[in-house]
Amino acid sequence: MTSKFSIRDASMGIALFLICAFFALHPEGGQFLSPQNLSNLSIELAITATLALGMLLVLLPGMIDLSVGSGVGMLGGIASVLVIRPSYIFGIDMAGWPAPVALVAALLFGMAIWYCMGRIIAHQKVPAFIITLGGLLIFNGVHWLVIRNSTIPVAPGGTENIFSLLTTYYFPAWGGYAIFALVSAAVVWGTLANRRGRKRHGFPLEDGELTFFKTFIGIQVLLLLVVVMNLHKGLPLSLVILGVIAWWVQVLTRHMRFGRYLYAIGGNEEAARLSGIPVEKVMVGAFVALGGIVAITGFMQTAYGGYSTTTVGKLMELDAIAACVIGGTSLKGGRGTVLGVLFGALIMATLLNGMTLLAVSPELKLIARGTVLVLAVWMDVYLARGGKAA
Repeated sequence: MTSKFSIRDASMGIALFLICAFFALHPEGGQFLSPQNLSNLSIELAITATLALGMLLVLLPGMIDLSVGSGVGMLGGIASVLVIRPSYIFGIDMAGWPAPVALVAALLFGMAIWYCMGRIIAHQKVPAFIITLGGLLIFNGVHWLVIRNSTIPVAPGGTENIFSLLTTYYFPAWGGYAIFALVSAAVVWGTLANRRGRKRHGFPLEDGELTFFKTFIGIQVLLLLVVVMNLHKGLPLSLVILGVIAWWVQVLTRHMRFGRYLYAIGGNEEAARLSGIPVEKVMVGAFVALGGIVAITGFMQTAYGGYSTTTVGKLMELDAIAACVIGGTSLKGGRGTVLGVLFGALIMATLLNGMTLLAVSPELKLIARGTVLVLAVWMDVYLARGGKAA
């Protein structure tokens, strides 16, 4: 198996380098490379990338979800009200729940809602675009109804402390290095196990030196990340949550039958159906998994902002889609990787973080985000038509 280098790989690396260089060298961006800002960037990356990984699960079989941003706000708002503010939801007293119970309840509610949407899309053959567009409006309305168009704070202390810790807790230096050691050992073990498995089944192997080089570079990047994070407060809990979800999605899509089914459906749904793949069940399962990830993203986004208000989650669906497409995921389905999504999310998070640091006006932020999305989709179409390099 030979390693392939595409135009997209080069363009993503160059784009990230230019974005970082611009913000670092800008007269008003002197703090961009500071440990504190990089720590904040890592939290923003964790939130954006987590949602993008969920979006990957529905893009692979050729679907899309426009409601995830509204879902982020709604589920974060429901958890906030359950924990913090004396209130009634649909006439039922829903305040004062222990934070863990409230988070689990909101998580299960999110999975149930996305299960229902998945059922309608898969079994009733209603286009995902229409159903999720309706969900966008409904979830916005439910969110505003639940919080009563006000601001619900997520303050540390008491039972709500666990909620706020999602983005305010940092592992001590020794904890960061311990996590690094565990992850590095897992990466090495996984790489060796993968090579042994491919050799045992007679599959072609990547050059050993290239595999060693890629693994070594990856571990060095992880070490640099921990070192930089320890220069501020330590490794953020939200980044560890992202790592766990990324690992789970990687295992799901690359090492389980369910993941192979996602790619097969996205490549050719009719052929997948004729080969015996339970297309409807797989689609519903993808939406259920997305619902859980939307809930986790909602908790982190709400905790990071410190409150639930009507603007939480706004336009996050576009950032998630852009991160996936930038990372090489096809909007037609059948193509996409976890690593690509993480890289695409890093570009989006870096862009948004830098613009915030430079106090860019909201209008220009919208223009920049829209431009990135358009360029990402254009590149996807261009490469699909034959612009792909070998």
